[in-house]
Order: sequence, then structure tokens, then C-alpha cells
Amino acid sequence: EMVGQTQCLKQRSDVDHWKYKGVDLSPLLHKEECGENETLYKSIDQKHLIDDIIDRKMIKDAQVALDLAQSVELEYDVINTDRTIGAMISNEISKKYQDKGLPENTIKVKFNGSAGQSFGCFSAKGLRFELEGDSNDYFGKGLSGANLVVYPSKQAKFSPRDNILIGNVAFFGATSGTAFIRGIAGERFCVRNSGATTVVEGIGDHGCEYMTGGKAVILGATGRNFAAGMSGGVAYVLDVNNDFASKCNMEMVALESIDTDAESHELKALITEHFDATGSDVASELLSDWDNSIKRFIKVMPVDFKRMQGYMNEVRQSGKFESEYDIAVQAFDIHLNKLASAKA
Repeated sequence: EMVGQTQCLKQRSDVDHWKYKGVDLSPLLHKEECGENETLYKSIDQKHLIDDIIDRKMIKDAQVALDLAQSVELEYDVINTDRTIGAMISNEISKKYQDKGLPENTIKVKFNGSAGQSFGCFSAKGLRFELEGDSNDYFGKGLSGANLVVYPSKQAKFSPRDNILIGNVAFFGATSGTAFIRGIAGERFCVRNSGATTVVEGIGDHGCEYMTGGKAVILGATGRNFAAGMSGGVAYVLDVNNDFASKCNMEMVALESIDTDAESHELKALITEHFDATGSDVASELLSDWDNSIKRFIKVMPVDFKRMQGYMNEVRQSGKFESEYDIAVQAFDIHLNKLASAKA
């Protein structure tokens, strides 16, 4: 009920600043007189326009998949006011299938256009979203098992490797799932990622900030302050300009080369999947000369995370514990014992 009650406000007269002297707020503080049957607030009901959003159409069109876990393929055009695509249908999946979700790629959806904020947010396992176009900020926020693919429109005249395709803060708080982006992401890529696997062709500042798990593969340049507060997970960065070390925040991480066949094969498999999903020319170039390409990658590894992985491997090799939870608990006990010994 305070909306429109401008008589409760007055311009201050005690501010002694030369910029303030020319400011007249009286037009803002003018109170409009209401006519008969008129009000200063909520004169008409707001239309939130959520009855006809894409998620409701998806839920309807994918009902057989939601009910019987049968595969469906759908296609929709999107514009930048189509926000949080994937959230509502993921809720429907979680209500019936809980955290297990649907089988991989049960619901395949092709989107065309420029998607709004939070495309693919909280998207559950069983969803595969393929976007031909671009997307705004918070792409893949809270990703929860879905597979996301983005590449430019086939009519686009620009080079994806040199242009931003998704906005800032992509994959904020993601817990699982995969994503392949043929193009550059904005700032704070994978901030607070705790389990998703992502491939992108360049990012802005503060990449992998506060990351606790998952994998980030960067096939291009990064901005400054990479890996600030990164305590878990791993990043593989293609050092295209031989300057990545100067852009990385070294407080919690170490930079390593990729020196095991297993890790090389794993990275190659991810880049191959990126090529298969997006047709990336960057991926194609790297794969065509892999023996030399692998030498250009820098592995970003949180120091404490690596130490804990070593303890967990010790526990696994003992053969005394099977579940990852028990292995992690025992590894933490080893860590505490070593700390106690160091203090003694």
C-alpha cells in the first residue's frame, strides 16, 4: 500500500555538494490524483504469461516419455524472453523418477534461436537439449544430469571460436551432466560447478571460480583470475597464447602437464564427443594432430583435492572398503592423522 504514496517522501535540504544543488526531485515526488474507481497500485492483475511457456508445451508433448520412459524428439523456436527452459519439465521428471531421472537422452529437444537467461537450468538426467543459436546468462545453472549442446546458427557468418555464444555465470552450481559449447562463454564460467563435465572454446574472467568438482575443458583463451577459490574438480586449458600461467590464480591450485595415457585418452574422448555434438573446427584441428595437441594443454589441479585423491586411492587399493562414501571417510581420517602427526 505504499506504492504511489509520495507524500511520505521529501527531498533532503542538508546535502552540501555542488552536484546536488542542480537536482530537482519534485517531478518524481508529484502525487497523481486518482479518479473514481482508480487506485495507485494493483489497478489491474499482472499477467505473468507462464501459462504458455515452452516448458508447458514440452511437458505436454513429452508426456509419453514422462509416463512410460519412451523416447521422444521435439523441436521449438526460442527467443530471448524464453527463460529457465528445462526447469519445469525437470520437476516433472524428478517427481516421478527422483534423482535417478530418465534413461540417457530419453527426451531430445532441438531449439532454434536466441534463448533467454538460465537455459537448461536444473535440467534433469534424461534430457538432451540442442540449441542452434546462442543463449544468455546462467546457461546450465544447477545442471542436474542433462546433456546440453550449443552451436551457432548454420546461417551465421562469424567464426564461433572468436565469438561469445553463451553469457556469464554458465553452469553455476551444476552438479552433474555434460555440455558442449561451440563458441566462447562469458565471465565466471563453471563458478561453483560441483560435478558437470563441460567443453567450451574460450571463456572470460574468473573461470572455474569456487569450483568443487566436475571437469572443465577450455579449448581457447581464458580471462584473468582463473581458478580463484577452486577446491575440487579439474580443468584442462589449451594454452593458445602461452600466457595462461599469468592468468591463473595460484592460491589453491597447481599447473601440471598431462603425462598419463589414461588422462590423454579421457581428454581426447571428450574433445571427440565435442566434435561429434557440435561439428567444432577447433576440435577437429586438435584431434587431427593429437600427439602435438596434448602437449599444449595445461591441467589445473587443486592441491588439496589431489592430496585427497591420493588418500582415496590408498584406501581403494587396501580392498577393505567398497562404497565411495566409506572410501572418502577413511581418506579423510588419513588426512586428519597426517595433520596431527605434523603438529606433534
